[in-house]
Amino acid sequence: MKFKSVQTLQEIATLIDATFIGKSDFEITGINEIHVVESGDIVFVDHPKYYEKALNSSATTILINKEVPCPEGKSLLISENPFDDFNKISKHFSPFINSSKSISDSAKIDIGTIIQPNVFIGNNVSIGKNCLIHPNVSIYDNSIIGDNVIIHSNTVLGADAFYYKKKAEGFDQLISVGRVVVKDNVHIGASCTIDKGVTGDTTIGLGTKIDNQVHIGHDSVIGKNCLIASQTGIAGCVIIEDDVTLWGQVGTNSGISIGKGAVILGQTGVTKSVPGGKTYFGTPITESRAKLKEIAYLKRLMKEKKKG
Repeated sequence: MKFKSVQTLQEIATLIDATFIGKSDFEITGINEIHVVESGDIVFVDHPKYYEKALNSSATTILINKEVPCPEGKSLLISENPFDDFNKISKHFSPFINSSKSISDSAKIDIGTIIQPNVFIGNNVSIGKNCLIHPNVSIYDNSIIGDNVIIHSNTVLGADAFYYKKKAEGFDQLISVGRVVVKDNVHIGASCTIDKGVTGDTTIGLGTKIDNQVHIGHDSVIGKNCLIASQTGIAGCVIIEDDVTLWGQVGTNSGISIGKGAVILGQTGVTKSVPGGKTYFGTPITESRAKLKEIAYLKRLMKEKKKG
């Protein structure tokens, strides 16, 4: 998430009541998670295991729970609880604004688009030309929908990321201030859920078709012309390249990638990243021909055992 205006290190430190290392007028332009940070961004880290990754990331301000040597050209914000302070910054620069209408006055809907009854369209939503939005669809704030998009009933775009930190008193949620971006010519079936990014975008690529009852987690990027069948669950921060097919009830781990043109057969658990151009099956995921050979071999062994 980029701020509407440049902030200084001193201003952010004052906001969260933190000490800092660096010039007081050091410029900060946004706040983002580690996988989408850019120069000018704040990233947070609260575990020694990830210190090095955060300090060496593209982020130029690191919100951290321990004073460490500051990398050249960067700044540090020292906080007792970086998770809570990251939330405080997010809420300050992107506060929740309640809606008083089914279709917000700030929503932009282009020519030729049909909005069926009982659709909710939140603040600052943009919907392109010649779209068809069926009844009871909910499109949360800041979502961007391209041209010629079809969205079927009861689908929700832009719900919060499923991202929690366990504390002694229970689970704390990381506030989501990102967006859902749906490109041109996408079709989304009934009762699908697509979560917005925590600070970035969850993106559905040009021409992709999504069946009923599909879930897509926060910050995932789906490529062009993909097919995603019913009851598939895609975790957060997944990258699915162009022309991928996911058949029914596929599930993925978070943070993995699926290469261009891959086909994932039904009920496969994508437990790791896989290259494109191949067909996969099973849990843990294996190239389908190898998995079928394994199954055939096990059947032969069982038959031989019974004969013996």
